[in-house]
Amino acid sequence: MCYNGGMSRSFDVNRLSGFEPEKCWVGETHKIIYRTREEAEMAARVAEHDHHLTGRLSVYKCEFGEHWHLSSK
Repeated sequence: MCYNGGMSRSFDVNRLSGFEPEKCWVGETHKIIYRTREEAEMAARVAEHDHHLTGRLSVYKCEFGEHWHLSSK
């Protein structure tokens, strides 16, 4: 079961714009939901570029819903 909740109180540019992505509980973490594999792959490439992590992120289909998440494993 996925739970859509708020973001942490740490600084986040999305909060400044008023945008809060949907999230899902996966294990003990609250992960951002991507509706399609393509959307998740694009987010992974942007995060890799922004954080100098080339080739270190992958995507996977959530076992609790019809959406996708990012993984560093």
